[in-house]
Amino acid sequence: MIGRKSAAQVQSVESKALPIAEPEPARLPQKPAAAPARISAGKPDHYYHLKKDVFSTLIAAIDVAALSTMEELQARQEIGAIVNDIVAAKKAGLSQAEQDTLLGEICDDILGYGPLEPLLKRDDIADIMVNGAGQVFIEVGGQVQETSIRFRDNEQLLNICQRIVSQVGRRVDESSPICDARLADGSRVNVIAPPLAIDGPSLTIRKFKKDKLTLDQLVRFGSITPEGAEILRIIGRVRCNVLISGGTGSGKTTLLNCLTGYIEPGERIITCEDAAELQLQQPHVVRLETRPPNIEGQGEITMRALVKNCLRMRPERIIVGEVRGPEAFDLLQAMNTGHDGSMGTLHANSPREAISRLESMITMGGFALPSKTIREMIVSSVDVIVQAARLRDGSRRITHITEVLGMEGDVVTTQDLFVYDILGEDANGKLIGRHRSTGIGRPAFWDRARYYGEEARLAAALDAAETKAAA
Repeated sequence: MIGRKSAAQVQSVESKALPIAEPEPARLPQKPAAAPARISAGKPDHYYHLKKDVFSTLIAAIDVAALSTMEELQARQEIGAIVNDIVAAKKAGLSQAEQDTLLGEICDDILGYGPLEPLLKRDDIADIMVNGAGQVFIEVGGQVQETSIRFRDNEQLLNICQRIVSQVGRRVDESSPICDARLADGSRVNVIAPPLAIDGPSLTIRKFKKDKLTLDQLVRFGSITPEGAEILRIIGRVRCNVLISGGTGSGKTTLLNCLTGYIEPGERIITCEDAAELQLQQPHVVRLETRPPNIEGQGEITMRALVKNCLRMRPERIIVGEVRGPEAFDLLQAMNTGHDGSMGTLHANSPREAISRLESMITMGGFALPSKTIREMIVSSVDVIVQAARLRDGSRRITHITEVLGMEGDVVTTQDLFVYDILGEDANGKLIGRHRSTGIGRPAFWDRARYYGEEARLAAALDAAETKAAA
């Protein structure tokens, strides 16, 4: 039990006007007063003043350290009993519903992530974007909308950011104002704090779905046709080296998770990510995560260091969450030296641009290699590029399944197996399009499919796609 106080004792504690003492405070740098941020319609200001007063008195009346040793339900019961005493002492005149709301929010502040808690519990939200204490946006169904949620002030928001990143051994403050982290469920987190973020801390959360999407679900959503999905399954099974290309929010990580579902259970898989979010279901998986430098600027572990170390860990497949720098060279080396079936994602708007981006990343990494040599390395390493796109109506589509074939002079040659054509839009602004097969009867990985016993299924999928396209 936490040491509870009577209403009279609580009133006595109130009179001391103790300050709020949230754990691990992170101070914002001082700056001149600015105009208040625009607040979307929500609770009246006096509610937030009352909540601040109740919170301050509560912190003075309980042992926060003792709360951390309790089960969440027990801790909420203890907090609720004290909050009821505080509200009674203040004669706040709240209805029971208002008091229950106040209690829930205060429990979230102490035990969770404050105003973010109701958003984190919703599985229909793809992204949460906090622009300072006064603006919170969410993405639902591909559309961004503003919410009525707000934080008490920028200091509360920064404290919550600190609480999130500290769980993975990272920090965010004035000396280290940019941080990537993740939540316990795998959701990806980015924080940028003052002085870099002028109007208060900016927090972006790419939420991880509790129910992981499958290729069958992508077919139902119209992201790919059944025949295209069957081709992707075969590509995953026959150990093609795959790059998934796309823009921000196009579904690259979701598609990578789908493709890894067709890796055989007995294979040893090593994943390398900036913030671990891939959820592989195979039993033999080693998950690696980069590490930023410490406050002295030491101890950084880069993606390139992780990928290079993978090669010493007897991997059968290497999965790189996102290729964005010189690690591209090491991933291509791994793909070309017996680690067939490796996969990665990168930012690009087309398969052709993905090849150019790979070349640029290797060049920027300081490798003094001729362009033709780099392109030959790409051709000998990458088998398939899958292009994902988020269209202007918010829908996500797999727009290309493209094979990397070879070289003609200094130019990398490719061929599309499937493409997505936009035909127009309906009265509601939704884009109308269709996936179509390009009619390639024998893709370049045909012999690989035959080796793994998938030749008949591949032929059937291609025939079905061609028949549908002709119709």
